[in-house]
Amino acid sequence: MAGPKLFEPLTVGQLSLSNRIVIAPMCQYSAVDGCMTDWHQIHLGHLALSGAALLTIEATAVVPEGRISYADVGLWDDATEAAMAKTLESVRRWSDMPIAIQLAHAGRKASTDLPWHGGGQIAPDHDNGWQTVAPSAIGFNDSDVAPEALDAAGLARVRHAFAEAAKRAARLGIDAVQIHVAHGYLLHQFLSPLSNRREDEYGGSLENRMRFPLEVFDAVRAAFPAERAVTVRVSGSDWVEGGWDAEGTIAFARALEARGCAAIHVSSGGLHPAQQIPVGPSYQVPLARAVKQAVSIPVVAVGLITDFEQAEAIVSTGDADLVALARTILYDPRWPWHAAAHLGAHVHAPKQYLRSQPRQYKSLFELPGSAEG
Repeated sequence: MAGPKLFEPLTVGQLSLSNRIVIAPMCQYSAVDGCMTDWHQIHLGHLALSGAALLTIEATAVVPEGRISYADVGLWDDATEAAMAKTLESVRRWSDMPIAIQLAHAGRKASTDLPWHGGGQIAPDHDNGWQTVAPSAIGFNDSDVAPEALDAAGLARVRHAFAEAAKRAARLGIDAVQIHVAHGYLLHQFLSPLSNRREDEYGGSLENRMRFPLEVFDAVRAAFPAERAVTVRVSGSDWVEGGWDAEGTIAFARALEARGCAAIHVSSGGLHPAQQIPVGPSYQVPLARAVKQAVSIPVVAVGLITDFEQAEAIVSTGDADLVALARTILYDPRWPWHAAAHLGAHVHAPKQYLRSQPRQYKSLFELPGSAEG
């Protein structure tokens, strides 16, 4: 009798995953000048013991002005690379879970305060603020200081920064790169007609609006080792009339697949304050399903996936190949253990925790690195 699909292995590019549960990138707003701190060692370290198949480092800015806030992680110079190397060395000492990184540029949604301080934009002439950039000089909120529209030289700098960050990620031994083209950040801003009003070859038609994000993908793919996966996270819809939608997402996903993208992670929203998101369990799964039906590479679903049977249904019915957990796994860092127990599967666990296995789940745990079976 076949076991649960959620705990079947999967290959993404050449990266072997032990199950279909991945940890989504989650900003921690706890870096100093782009450098990871002890918080990241604690945060990533405990998630690396969760039994998931892949751990993704939070949105990591490729330039200082690409950070969402002044406390975001970056990977743009030797100092930020060294800080990340220190964190990864500690995590890897105790976990063999593959690690990915999300490379990002916040565009017009940069220069904000910390979420627990309200998260509003910080003006360029204030401490911890700077001038933002975007495809067009249109702010996210009417009250925001408008971003500067990127010129040809600015576009070249951003492309180069993504490629250089990918090279640094390769030196750090990171297993996969995810390019952030979602949640209203810079590359998503190019895709959406609501934020991209350019009149050059990067604006107007769908083909033109996809041009710069595809150029960034090509630059990262060329800079990152060919045997390691490059994936993309997209917003499947702006949830605003006249904005980016599922049809555009499918066209973009097909173009990415043709360029060697290893997987598509489908989220939604974040581009416009007027968005009307139908929030509920699995609310983004239909967007993932639409992409899944259009491409042959693995597709990741995310968004209010909290229940074990719910996650199993998403992958077993073919709506998506993997599920990504974010707030769910912050609330329950052993969610994959509990899902495996509920579904009758087994999961990797560190030897220090083996004695925690409940008696009724005698075959739940296996040591990291041991054979599947």
